[in-house]
Amino acid sequence: MKIDHLVCSLCGEHYAPDQVTYTCPKDGGNLSIMFDYKNLAQRVQPNDILNAAERSLWRYLPLLPVTDPGGQATPLHRAGWTPVYQPKRLAEEYGLKQLWIKDESPNPTASFKDRASAIVVARAREIGAKIIVAASTGNAGAAMAGMAAALGDQAVIFAPKNAPQAKIAQLLVFGAKVLLVDGNYDQAFDLSIEASQAFGWYNRNTGFNPYTAEGKKTAGFEIWEQVITNLPQNSKPLTIFIPVGDGNIISGIHKGFKDLFALGWIEQMPRLVGIQAEGSAAIAQAFHQGSENILPVAADTIADSISVNMPRDGIRALRAASETNGTYLTVSDSAILKAIASLGKVGVFAEPAGATALAGMAKAIEQGILIQEDPVLVLNTGSGLKDVNAALQAVPQAPVIEPTLDSVKKVLT
Repeated sequence: MKIDHLVCSLCGEHYAPDQVTYTCPKDGGNLSIMFDYKNLAQRVQPNDILNAAERSLWRYLPLLPVTDPGGQATPLHRAGWTPVYQPKRLAEEYGLKQLWIKDESPNPTASFKDRASAIVVARAREIGAKIIVAASTGNAGAAMAGMAAALGDQAVIFAPKNAPQAKIAQLLVFGAKVLLVDGNYDQAFDLSIEASQAFGWYNRNTGFNPYTAEGKKTAGFEIWEQVITNLPQNSKPLTIFIPVGDGNIISGIHKGFKDLFALGWIEQMPRLVGIQAEGSAAIAQAFHQGSENILPVAADTIADSISVNMPRDGIRALRAASETNGTYLTVSDSAILKAIASLGKVGVFAEPAGATALAGMAKAIEQGILIQEDPVLVLNTGSGLKDVNAALQAVPQAPVIEPTLDSVKKVLT
C-alpha cells in the first residue's frame, strides 16, 4: 500500500487509506491522498521516471495510488504524456522569451479529464465497483465513459441538457447511460451524488472523489519532465496558466508539484495562475478578497467546461495560487474567443475552456504580472472539436462562391 493517509483540506483530520471513500465525514472537506514520502524517495529515483519507456500517465505508476488495470492495449495507455509546443510566433507576439503550450487534446477523448478518469477506473477495479457515475458538462463524462468502456465497465453520466452536442455524442457512442438534467451542472452534480448513495454506484465527481486529483497531478509531473528539468539552474520559476472551474485541475497540478517537492525532486514550486471566465468567477472573487469563504455565482459563460456556480474544490484551488506566489485572473467571453483564434494560428485547436488560459496570459502581460524573462506555460485542456459552435464564433465565416475562377478572384481582391 503506497498511501500513508488521507487528509482533509478544511479541518486537517487524517484518515486511514480505506477509512473514507469521498469527502471528510466531519465537514465535507476535500481529501488529499498522502504518501510516506521519505520511504517513497528511497524506493524511487528521478531517473526511474525520466528513463521510463512508457509514454502515458502510467509512466508515473510508482507515484500513483493505484495499480494499472488495463494493460498496454487500451485507451488508458493513451491518456497523458501529451505534447508541449514552443510556438515562437506566439511568443514574439506577446513579447515573451520562453513560451510553451501544453496541449491536452491528443488524449483519448480529447480532453484533460482522461487523466482523472483513468485513475478512477483503476480505483473502481480495486474496490470491485462495476458502475461508475459522474456529473459533467461533457468532458469529464466523456472521459469517464471512454475509460469505463475500455475496461468493459458501465458509466452513468448526468449532464445538463444544454451541454454541447459533440460532448453528448461522445457519451452515447461510448455506451454510457446518459441522463440529461433539466438544470445546470451543480444540480446534475448533486443528483449524481444522491443516485450513487441510493444505488451503490462509485462516484467519480470532480472535487468529491479524491482519486481525481491523483490523475490530474500527472500533468504536473509531465511539465516537470518536459519543461522544468530543461530550464537553466538559476531560472525564474515557471509560470503556469490554468483554466479553472470546479478547481480540481489546478489543485491536482499543485498536488503533483507538492509530491515532487516532498520527494526532493524540485527545489522551487512553479507559479500557478488560475484563470476563470468573468461569468463564472467564484474562486477568483474569493482570492482577491483574501478569503477562503467561496460564495456561489450564477455562472454564465461560453466556456461550458468551467461554467460552475459553486466550485467543489475551491479551497484547494485557492491555495494552489496563494502557496505558489500565483494569482487569479478573470477574462471575458470575447477574450476567450480571441484566444481560440490566436491558438489556431499556431496549429492548436482549443475549446473555450482551454483557450481561457491564453486569454489569461494576455491579461497578465497587460497588468505587468508577467515580464519578458518569465518562462511561461499555457495549458490547453481540450480540443476545439468539443464545441464547434464556439469555434465558429471565434473566426470570420468562409465565403460561399460560384464554381468559377472569376469568383475566386473577386474574394481575393
